Amino acid sequence: MSAIRKINVPGVDRLPAFCHATVAGNQVFVSGMLGAREGTLELVPGGIAAQTTEALRNIQVILAACGCELSDVAKVNVYLTDMASFGEMNEAYLAVFGADPPARITVGCSGLALGAAVEMDCVAFRPASAPPPDISLRKLALGSAY
Repeated sequence: MSAIRKINVPGVDRLPAFCHATVAGNQVFVSGMLGAREGTLELVPGGIAAQTTEALRNIQVILAACGCELSDVAKVNVYLTDMASFGEMNEAYLAVFGADPPARITVGCSGLALGAAVEMDCVAFRPASAPPPDISLRKLALGSAY
């Protein structure tokens, strides 16, 4: 069996060119997430704040399937199509992560998939007590991930 596990989570839609996350040892690499509604590739209405919150919700669901929480995130990469929206994105971001957020970079770009205003990916570290990702995924599919 490979030391690298590719994770795809029911209820979080994705483009077929990538998996939701890769788990290598205790490291979890979450692919770029947009502010898409649960189970669709449709962006949530409400602009940058709503898309930021929804992108982080998608990341949280994927992390849970990997046996992690937001508090296990070490680094986030944020991509914005309009750096003038940085303040609004940052406010929504801190509403989710709280007063002690992980390391982060925010990069301006000219465009994102589906016309999104924001995309985020992250790296997290699985706690030693976390169940294997396949067990976490089965619990998520049964609706008991939290």
